[in-house]
Amino acid sequence: MQAPSKARKLLFSSALLVLAGVFLWRAGPAQDAPEEPVEEESRDLALVLTIEDAISVATAEFFITSLETAQERNARILVLELDTPGGLMIAMEDMIKAILASDVPVAVYVTPSGAKAASAGTYILYASHVAAMNRTTTLGAATPVSMGQAGGAAASIGVVLLDEHESSGSESDDAGASRDEAEEGPAGEDGDSSEDGDSSEDAEESPGRTAEEIDAEAMKRKIVNDAVARIRSLANLRGRNADWAEEAVREGVTLESEEAVDMNVADFIANDLTDLLEKADGREVDLNGEKVRLQTAGAEVERLEPDWRTRFLSILTNPNVAYLLLIVGLYGLLLEGYNPGTWIPGVIGVICLLLAAYALSILPVNYAGLALMALGVGLIVAESITPSFGVLGFGGVVAFVVGSIILFDTGIP
Repeated sequence: MQAPSKARKLLFSSALLVLAGVFLWRAGPAQDAPEEPVEEESRDLALVLTIEDAISVATAEFFITSLETAQERNARILVLELDTPGGLMIAMEDMIKAILASDVPVAVYVTPSGAKAASAGTYILYASHVAAMNRTTTLGAATPVSMGQAGGAAASIGVVLLDEHESSGSESDDAGASRDEAEEGPAGEDGDSSEDGDSSEDAEESPGRTAEEIDAEAMKRKIVNDAVARIRSLANLRGRNADWAEEAVREGVTLESEEAVDMNVADFIANDLTDLLEKADGREVDLNGEKVRLQTAGAEVERLEPDWRTRFLSILTNPNVAYLLLIVGLYGLLLEGYNPGTWIPGVIGVICLLLAAYALSILPVNYAGLALMALGVGLIVAESITPSFGVLGFGGVVAFVVGSIILFDTGIP
C-alpha cells in the first residue's frame, strides 16, 4: 500500500512542478509586456560596433545584425568604428545594401589614430550617411584584386579590395585604353562588332601575348569598370567626391583625414565618439529618399560586441584559414591511410575537412580549382598504390598547385 502512496505523491509533485513551470512561462511575458516606454527611452540611443579586421562574411553578418538591432530599438544612429585593410567584395556588397536600405542613419568612423579604411572600407564609407575620420587616419586604395594576382592562393581572397601595397595603377591605363578604343567608332566594313575589332587590335598590338592573357586583361577591365560604377553611384547618392573615388579605384590613390575633408570625401574630423555625435547633430541626411535631420548630441552610447559564434566564423571564413584547414584535413586522411589504426590523424583530418567545407560553402569558390585539388590528391594516392615512375605523383602535384591558385573565384560575373 505504501508503493501506490509514494507513486501518487511523486505524481502530485511532478504535476505541481509542471504547473509552476507553466505559470512562470506564462508570467514571464506578462512582466516584460510594457515595452513601449523602453522603446521611447531608446530613441536617444547611439549604438556602436567596431570592425578591426578584414571585411569577411562573418563581419558582414555581425554588421547587418547590429543594424537590425538598431532599427528594432529605434536608435538615433549606428556608428561603425572601422579599421580595415579591405576584404571580400561579396561581404562588402552585403553591408552596403544593408546601409542603403536602413531606416537608421549609419555613421562610419575611421578610428583610432593611425587606422585606415582601405579598399572595401572606402566603399563602405562612401555608402554611409555620415563619414567621419579621426586624425592621422587614411582611406583609399580601392582597386579590386582578382585571385591570380599578388600573392597566390593563400594570400588572395577572390576579388579582394586590398590596401595600397597591393594596388596598381595599371588598371587606369587599361581602362582608359578600353574607353578610347570603344570611342573610335562602330563596326568595321566587314560587319564585325566594335568589341571584336578591339580584340583583334589588342592581338595585333601585342603579337607575343596569348589569348588567355588577352581575356584576363579584358576581365580585369570589366571588374575595375564595375567597381568604378559602383563607387561613383554611392558618391553621387551621398554628395561626395566622385572623381576622387574613381581615381582611388583605377589608380589606387589614398588620402589622409585632413585631405579627405578638404576634398569632400569625408564629412568631418572627430577626435572621439562624443565629438562625432556632437558634429553629426543637426546634419541633414538622405534616409530612403527622405531628408532627415540627425539628433545625436547627448545620445546614450551603447556598444555592441560580437558573440563567440561571430568571432569563430570570422576566423573560419578567412580564406587563408579555410585553405589551411583543407590542407590539414587532406594530410590527416593521407596519414591515416598510410598508418591505419592510429585514428588521431583521421579524426583531425575529418574535422578539418568538415570545417573547410563549411567555409568554402560561404566563400566565393571556383569549383574547377576544388576539382583540380581533389584530382591532385587522387593522383598522389594512386602513385603510392600503383608505381608509375613518378608520373602520377608529378601530375598530382601540378594539379593540386594549379587548383590551389584558382581555388577562390572572383565573385563578380
